Amino acid sequence: MSPRLILVRAGSALAVSSLVLASCSSGSGTPKVARNGDVSSLGHRDCGASCVGTLSGAAYKVELPTTWNGTLLLWSHGYRSASPTPPSFAAVDRTAEDAPSSETAAQLLAEGYALAGSAYASNGWAVQDGVKAGEQLHDWFVKNVGTPRRTYVWGASLGGLITELLSEKHADWVSGAAPECGAVAGTTENLDGALAIAYLVKTLIDPALKISGYASQAEAVAAFEQAQKAVIAAAKDVAGGGTAKVVAIATIGRLASQTRTYDGHDAVSGISAKVEDILTAMGFATFGQQEFAARVGGQGLDITGFDFGTGVTADDRSTVKSYGGDLDAMLGQLAAGTRPAVDPSARAQAKAQGETTGNVSHPTVTLHDEQDPLVVPQNERVLGDRFSAQGKLANLTQLFTKPPATYTTAPYGAGHCNFTATEELGLVSMLDSWVRTGVRATPDAATKVFRQPTGLDPAYYPLPFPLTAK
Repeated sequence: MSPRLILVRAGSALAVSSLVLASCSSGSGTPKVARNGDVSSLGHRDCGASCVGTLSGAAYKVELPTTWNGTLLLWSHGYRSASPTPPSFAAVDRTAEDAPSSETAAQLLAEGYALAGSAYASNGWAVQDGVKAGEQLHDWFVKNVGTPRRTYVWGASLGGLITELLSEKHADWVSGAAPECGAVAGTTENLDGALAIAYLVKTLIDPALKISGYASQAEAVAAFEQAQKAVIAAAKDVAGGGTAKVVAIATIGRLASQTRTYDGHDAVSGISAKVEDILTAMGFATFGQQEFAARVGGQGLDITGFDFGTGVTADDRSTVKSYGGDLDAMLGQLAAGTRPAVDPSARAQAKAQGETTGNVSHPTVTLHDEQDPLVVPQNERVLGDRFSAQGKLANLTQLFTKPPATYTTAPYGAGHCNFTATEELGLVSMLDSWVRTGVRATPDAATKVFRQPTGLDPAYYPLPFPLTAK
């Protein structure tokens, strides 16, 4: 079994072509103002050649429609490796984390939206750079094009976290937010969880695996490649108990049961999906963690307070036992193992990279795959709890997409940020309607807006976030 990984994609933060906000041209000349009674007096101008440029080291791109409806859609892209990704990673066939699809962008331009996005000044876990880039691009747009009647922030994956942070910080100019497949539980929740998966792999499968304190990116990549070989070998070792350990790791981590490639319809597909899930997390736990440690000045991830047995059920024990394993014995090993020591200063810096609060007073509509192996949908549970704690739950609607029961390649609902163009357009439509009319968007209402093909699942709500300190 060879997993097909969909973790990260190399890209230059300074290459305008990497922004790929839309593949179509908005046409030449000054865009017209939409005459719909809403923005008839809106003043603006064509940014011309300066629609592409650089702000404080961050490349940006702006596309204007022929007739502007007065709304700016400000995009934040997903995670890009700070160094070239390991050669063992397969090329991603769709880069939804980078930009909306060309079909989506073309349709939004046709509907009158102005589109803008930045490549940030750095790659890696560049949350604060992303927030700064969004702020600067918005200000640039106001000065060089015009003041929007509405500005919607949206983005995917890491960009979903950046979107939420912009939304919380800038009630002065954000009218609504639409994070897609976002790491909206925050920095430490997601990266601590990735380190926890690495600890599970080290403890249960490969005790020689180094999971922290990498001296270089090359050392971190080597650790990933070691883990990849070990996990794949374990998955094949049914008689020796390796398969049971892979199942246990996926069970404890509440990892996806399907991926874009594996629908889990039989034992082989199900184990393949678990291998892919584990190795996807291992990417962030190795070369991703090395970049993050350099960013925060040391070991800023913390799993010392994790109780891996929390939430384990009788059904979980039965599942692992069906593969010949003893889950309680494995939990004992995990409790007795040595976990990476934490640098308090680096931990403080880690928390400062971006944690959401839910303190938002304008409409927010999120969209997430139910079977996301990288940014788990439980991120949305955390965000919902935070909105609720702030008394702001009425300002949040969360939408989820479910994959078909069987497939060769999931058309939607499984994999990271695996949305159809109609789902992306439906998300914007839901947010826009809510902002314009004041009538809250609901999951049930979404069924009338989301055109086929879509896996929209109004009944779904994720379990609590896995692998956090208790």
